[in-house]
Amino acid sequence: MAVPVNYTTKISAVQTVAEMQALLAGHGARRISVDYDASGVPSALDFVLETPHGQRGFSLPASVDRMEALLRSEEKAGRLKSGSKAERTSRAQAEPVAWRVMKTWLEAQLALVAARMIDVDQALLAFLQVDSTGRTLYEVYKEREGAALQLPGNEPRS
Repeated sequence: MAVPVNYTTKISAVQTVAEMQALLAGHGARRISVDYDASGVPSALDFVLETPHGQRGFSLPASVDRMEALLRSEEKAGRLKSGSKAERTSRAQAEPVAWRVMKTWLEAQLALVAARMIDVDQALLAFLQVDSTGRTLYEVYKEREGAALQLPGNEPRS
């Protein structure tokens, strides 16, 4: 496994989310909102973009728990070098790293859209909100253990 990008960042999650909001606004976002966890840290960025099928909502979560687990795993494997062990594997570090990784990913996806290589809904499909509760396509897919993608003519063989 490779060392996570941005694992040494000192840029706060709040600052990164603000940068992501500016990026999305520059790409035509109609609405942008931030969800926060109980400790006041951003947990998801929700936004509406124009797609070839009209305005659609998307939700980008920052999987801080997963990032924290990854940092601990990479530390244990001896791949993290900067700062103290306690600093580089803490939740306080996982929060900004998770958001920096999401920003890097979003920039890459929007660059493909800007280059007209893909459509915005194609770039962000997993994060497309598919119901009134804001659940994403990926969340529904995972909940149904993959059944959401059973297309006609593509049924599992018995």
